[in-house]
Amino acid sequence: MQEELNQFERNKVWELVQRPTHQNVIGTKWVFRNKMNEEGSVVRNKARLVDKGHCQEEGIDFDETFAHIARLEAIRMFLAYAAHKNFIVYQMDVKSAFLKGLLEEEVYVEQPPGKVDRKLFRIQDGESMLLVQIYVDDIIFGSTNKELCDKFSNLMQGKFEMSMMGELTFFLGLQVRQLKDGTFISQTKYTRDLMKKFGMEEKSSMKIPMNTSVKMDMDADGKPVDQTRYRALIGSLLYLTSRRTSPFFVGVCARFHCTKRKPYDHTKRILRYLKGCQEVGLWYPKEGGFKLIGYSHSDYAGCRVDRKSTSGTCQMLGNRLVSWFSKKQNSKATSTQ
Repeated sequence: MQEELNQFERNKVWELVQRPTHQNVIGTKWVFRNKMNEEGSVVRNKARLVDKGHCQEEGIDFDETFAHIARLEAIRMFLAYAAHKNFIVYQMDVKSAFLKGLLEEEVYVEQPPGKVDRKLFRIQDGESMLLVQIYVDDIIFGSTNKELCDKFSNLMQGKFEMSMMGELTFFLGLQVRQLKDGTFISQTKYTRDLMKKFGMEEKSSMKIPMNTSVKMDMDADGKPVDQTRYRALIGSLLYLTSRRTSPFFVGVCARFHCTKRKPYDHTKRILRYLKGCQEVGLWYPKEGGFKLIGYSHSDYAGCRVDRKSTSGTCQMLGNRLVSWFSKKQNSKATSTQ
């Protein structure tokens, strides 16, 4: 907490004044988080002082919000390109992140309780190139020239309060293995934690996530299930499939909000499938081309409830899968022609 307050003072974030009587004052609160590595060990305790955004009204207290958040597809493309160019990717952590800008009006916030649009940067130095990817207060960077990486890290640590994390191994829940012939990305730890959270550790695994001959419906006559637990499970699976493939099966189960037994059983089957392939991930080899290739497919009136079709697509850089999605169409198809 004191380190965060020291950063506020060093960056001249605010000036302490008497509380105004005719101004709206925004409250603040502390948010604490333990930053862990892929083994689940705590590597750093972090404290962040944030404003109580729920007290603000859009158009009155603010017009827009902004944060340096790269899309997950951009991060996968970064790692794929780094593997293709034989980069060694490193990671840095900003001790206290600020979005600096000129304010056109005065903003008042309470003291703490108890007391740019771009995310990917390319730097060319002769024949060497450095790529930098930003995700809020985490930075990954890599280059064909290690001296250029050292120069960048020393420059950033000299200008800002930052911690050098070393070679990239764990980022946004992704386990990254940088090997001689490529880069392997997986989510073994998150999947294992998911099994433990929903009591699937002792269950046997399944070879496929869903039987394609089974058509999902509302199951009106089925027994009701705990909706809070079901939605928590769906949210966890959606987070997982944003970083690994097979989003279609989760998307089908996510269509049912007031669930009965049948959709819930199918969702648990997906968990049992994931249990058997926890070590599965994405392989980005160094060899091979880097041409953008896309594939798409759609079923015909696949949803039994509203007879809408579902489309799916994936994009690859050479033989490196970097983007995918599955979505039910907004309108009904009347013909396959």
